[in-house]
Parts: sequence; structure tokens; C-alpha cells
Amino acid sequence: CLPANQERFANGKLVTVQFHPSAQVVMTAGHDRSVSLFQVDGIKNPKIQSIYLESFPIYKARFSVDGEQVIATGTHHSMFFVYDMVAGSIIPIPKVRGVEEKFLRNFELSPDGSFMLLIGTSGYLHLLSMKTKELISTMKVNGRCTASAFTPDSSKIYSYSKEGEVFIWDVRSRKCLHKFEDEGSLEGKCIAVSKNNQYVACGSSSGVVNLYTTDACLKENHPKPVKAIMNLVTSATCVTFNPTTEILAVASRDTDEAVKLV
Repeated sequence: CLPANQERFANGKLVTVQFHPSAQVVMTAGHDRSVSLFQVDGIKNPKIQSIYLESFPIYKARFSVDGEQVIATGTHHSMFFVYDMVAGSIIPIPKVRGVEEKFLRNFELSPDGSFMLLIGTSGYLHLLSMKTKELISTMKVNGRCTASAFTPDSSKIYSYSKEGEVFIWDVRSRKCLHKFEDEGSLEGKCIAVSKNNQYVACGSSSGVVNLYTTDACLKENHPKPVKAIMNLVTSATCVTFNPTTEILAVASRDTDEAVKLV
């Protein structure tokens, strides 16, 4: 296959590559302050468009679940941008009322399209309405939160702390249902829940990725991993399941070619 973004390589590090939820389109975004969309045909991969966000190096960008918006956060900003693909307009969200954060970087979107979860500093998690981008509620983990993931039905949130603890939240009541310790984790880095809600994968700074059943995560304080994946030698920075929950991808951005499929 040709490089997906061959019609416009980025001038800086790429931080996001994501397929559109329903169209044959891929998005790239990165430190060169731009979001680009490409038609993926495997022959030419023509560029559809590029959006430039002035003095806004992008930390993370995501398609909304309906595929009509792109949400982009910056590396050193407390604001974020929404690109409305239907209207073709860029909407800055300068400040979310009730969210006191110096930087807004990491976020997750709920699979049902209702919520946006901003992962703040000092363990704060801010749940926003996806429709209005207004604050619904704030939750807090002990320590610092490094990663979060919604369950496939959007009813729960798993939040992974830097200290290696995982907190499970009920989205509707915003109460903490349970917490457990990720075995042997010195520092939590990334977390994923499988599409069939059967497994939870936790990746830590040591490069170990622990795979748990969700049943054990909800009941036990010290669940035993079904499997500990030791293939990465540097910090695990990305874990993700394929749609059929048959493959788990584990990756580290700290070294070249550190992607393993399990």
C-alpha cells in the first residue's frame, strides 16, 4: 500500500492517525498544527483537505462517533477546537465553564456519542456533553490520571492512575463503583476495553501489558491477569483491541517498530 498521507506528509511529528467511522477517509494530525483528511483508495489516496490551526500544535484529534466533527486538543492550551465537517467551519471552544485546567490534552469520546471525557491534572476527570461541550460533572481519582476508557455501552469509565490503580466509574451517577490495583504496575500509561466488554488491557511504564477479564476487574481488588504480555521493552503507550476482540495491539512510541499484535 502507498502511504495514506502521501499527498501531504506532515512537517512535524504525527500524533493522530484515525479512520473515519463510516467513510473511506483517514485523518492525520500533529505538531505541524494541521489536520488533514485523505480519501483512502489504495491507488492514489488523494488529499481531501487540510485545516491549519494557528500556533496550536495538536496533541490529539478524534472523529466524533457520527463522523461529522473532528475534536482537536493542543499540546499547551486550555482551549480546544471543533471542526464541523458538514458546515466546513472551525469552532474554537475557549473555556469550558467549571473546568479549571491550565492544559487540556488527553480526552476520550463515549461510543454512544453522548459524552466527552477530559482527563485533567491532579486526578480530575471532567465529563462534558458532546452536544453542547458543557460540563456535566467532575470526578477525581487518587493521584494522577494518565488514561481512561469507556466501556462499549458507554455506561462505565475505567480510569488508570499514574500510581497503577484503576477506578471504575458509573457514567450515569458519576460514582466510583470499584477500584483495583494493576498487578506489578509502577506507573500506569494506557488502558483499553474490548468491544465485546470481555477484557481490559492495562499498559505500564515497564512495557508490561496486563490483560484482565472485566468480571475480575469489577469484583476483585487484586485481580490476576489472564495474561501478562512482556514483548515491549520500553513504556507501553498504546493498547487497542480490534473490533472482533481477537487481536490486541500493544505499542510503544519510545522506540522504532515497537508494535506487537497479540
